[in-house]
Amino acid sequence: MAAKRDYYEVLGVSKTASSDEIKSQYRKLALKFHPDRNKSEEAAEHFKEISEAYAVLSDGEKRKTYDQYGHQGVDGRYSTEDIFGGAGANFSDIFGRSGGFDSIFESIFGRGAGFGSQQQRGSDLLYETSVTLEDVLEGKKMEIDVKKNIECSTCTGSGCKPGTSQKTCDDCNGQGQVRKSRSMGFASFVTVEPCSKCRGRGAIIETPCGDCKGSGKRKGTKKVTFDIPPGIDNGDYTIPNEGDEIPGGINGDLIVRIRVQPHSNFKRDGADIFYDQDVSMVDATLGREVIVPILNGTEKIKIESGSQPNTIIKLKGKGLPRLQSRGRGDQYVRVVVNIPKKLNKHQKNLLEEFEKSQE
Repeated sequence: MAAKRDYYEVLGVSKTASSDEIKSQYRKLALKFHPDRNKSEEAAEHFKEISEAYAVLSDGEKRKTYDQYGHQGVDGRYSTEDIFGGAGANFSDIFGRSGGFDSIFESIFGRGAGFGSQQQRGSDLLYETSVTLEDVLEGKKMEIDVKKNIECSTCTGSGCKPGTSQKTCDDCNGQGQVRKSRSMGFASFVTVEPCSKCRGRGAIIETPCGDCKGSGKRKGTKKVTFDIPPGIDNGDYTIPNEGDEIPGGINGDLIVRIRVQPHSNFKRDGADIFYDQDVSMVDATLGREVIVPILNGTEKIKIESGSQPNTIIKLKGKGLPRLQSRGRGDQYVRVVVNIPKKLNKHQKNLLEEFEKSQE
C-alpha cells in the first residue's frame, strides 16, 4: 500500500495557510476532479484524496493533531466516518446542501447500507440540431432516434438468465462493502472497501443472461419525442432520463444542443426581430404604404412623408414569443432610403429646380 501524501501537499497549500485559503483551494480542486465532471480513471481517487485532506485540515482539532503527529495521529485516533462526519458542515458550506457532504461521502466512500445500496447513473448523451426562426415562432415537435445503452429485454435489466435470480453475496452479506481493521500500536486503523467478490454490488449473478452477459443492458436505438417550445434560443436543453439507461439505477439525461439558423430577411435580438425595408428617395419624401413580411405573413405599414434614412417603425407584438413568459416581442422595420447612383439629364434638372425652389 503506497504511503499517504502530506495533506498540505495534496491541497497545494502551506502549513501556515488560513482556513479560507484551504477552503478556496479545495473548492478549485474538488470542481476539477469531481467524478460527475471529470470522467478520467484517476478522478475518483484524486477526489477522495483531496476530500480526505480537506476533511482533516478544515477541522481545527484534527488539524492540530495532524500537525503534531502526522497521518499516524489522525488515522490512529479517527475512523473514516469520524473524519468525514465531523467535516459535514464544511463540505455543505462549499457545495451547498444538495451537493454537499452527504452526497460526496456516499458516492466516493460509501455509507449506511454500503456500496450495494448506491444507485449508479447512466451517462448523459448529446444530440445537436438546428431550427429555423419560424420554428422559434411556432415551436416544433421532434422525433429522433437515439443510439444508447438500453435495458436488456431478455432479462428485463436483471442481468440474470430468465428463470434465475441474483444471490446475496456471502462475503459482505449484501452490503457491498467490507471493513478491515489493522492494529497500529495503541490504536486500530479501520478501512471500508468495496467487496471484491461482488464488486460492491452486494449480490452475485451465478447464471448470467446470454444476451447481455450479465450487464442488464445492451446497445440499441430508442425513439425519443420532445417539443421544442416557442421562443427557444441557442443553447443546451435537458431532456431528463433519456440518456444511457442503467438497470436498477438512474438513467442519464439527453442534452439537446439547439442552434437557430440565420434568417435571410430578419435579424433576432431576444424576442424582437428586425427587418430592413428599402424605399425610394421619392417614397421617403412623399410618403406611401408598403407591404412588409413578418414571420407568419405580411403586414401593411405607412411610410410617412419626409421620413429620414434609418427611421424605425415598430410593429407591436409581431416578434417572437418570450420563452417561459407571456406575450411576444416586437418587429422593428428600419426604413432604408435608396439614393440613385445615376441620374439622366432631365432628372438632374428637376432636382436642381427643386433645390432652387427651397432658396
